[in-house]
Amino acid sequence: MISFSIKEITKLVNGEQIGLCTDEIYAPEQIENAVKGNVTFIGNSKYARLWEKSNASIAIVSQGIKILPGEGRAFVKVKNVDLAMAIILEVFEPESPFFETDIHPTAVIDKTVKLGSGCKIGANSYIGKNVVLGDNVIIYPNVSVFDDTTIGNETIIWSGTVIRERSKIGSHCIFHTNVSIGADGFGYRPSSDGSHLVKIVHIGNVVIGNGVEIGANSCVDRGKFSSTILGDGCKIDNLVQIGHNSVLGRSCIMAGSSGLAGSVTLGDGVIIGGSASIKDHVTIHSGAKVGAGSGVIADVEAGKTVLGYPACDSREKMKQWVAIRKLARN
Repeated sequence: MISFSIKEITKLVNGEQIGLCTDEIYAPEQIENAVKGNVTFIGNSKYARLWEKSNASIAIVSQGIKILPGEGRAFVKVKNVDLAMAIILEVFEPESPFFETDIHPTAVIDKTVKLGSGCKIGANSYIGKNVVLGDNVIIYPNVSVFDDTTIGNETIIWSGTVIRERSKIGSHCIFHTNVSIGADGFGYRPSSDGSHLVKIVHIGNVVIGNGVEIGANSCVDRGKFSSTILGDGCKIDNLVQIGHNSVLGRSCIMAGSSGLAGSVTLGDGVIIGGSASIKDHVTIHSGAKVGAGSGVIADVEAGKTVLGYPACDSREKMKQWVAIRKLARN
């Protein structure tokens, strides 16, 4: 079992040790559940009040919090507790599932596939015609990668994921379980006689940059004509829908159950809150934020925060809600 001393923890997070603790630290844990030998985290004052009753040996604490660790326990003061937590969780991360053989004998791999060095492909996965996998790509069991797709170096594809034909995936990406890449976009029109709906075929593809992470059960649909694009560093939560021909800039964040209709454009660093919905052909410019549960039906200026349905400036929306409450009381 891996463990660290208080001095080693302090060095890892580049912090300042307060107090003395001789316990070896073998796991991180949330403050309410922590026991002796655990490190926990106090990022703001609402957690500080829980420290006295916690059994944790040490805590990573924000510099602005004014409490003492107590006898036999210690703090490590840091500027940013969340970033320190990320470091601690990484060093305690358990090993990934074991591959007994790099290429499982039940995997079906077309003879035209080009495999980079160090690739691993799990049981019952399917790799189609003319697929190119970069170095050290890991494909867990029961993944399908269809024809003419390329996947960059060090990308990890978890079980149940389906990557449709002609997709282009960058390096150092992570696709969690049951991700869908490149399914048809949602497009139908009434027939000329009105008797049924005519399916609009989508002949484009999906292009995903480097360092993109997509959560479980999320979907990125292929473009109608050209590409649906996710820029470098985008982070997509579980149960997210990205419609056909949408274009995301660099380092966008979409929280769970949010969705983009077709042809939405996000600038760099846009943040979409959970369960927010964005109308088709809307542009949300760089640095803008959309509050959870909001419905965006018009373009959003760079750096602006919008809230509500229909979404508008967050401060204006808060004023509206206050006014409505006052009216309701009367």
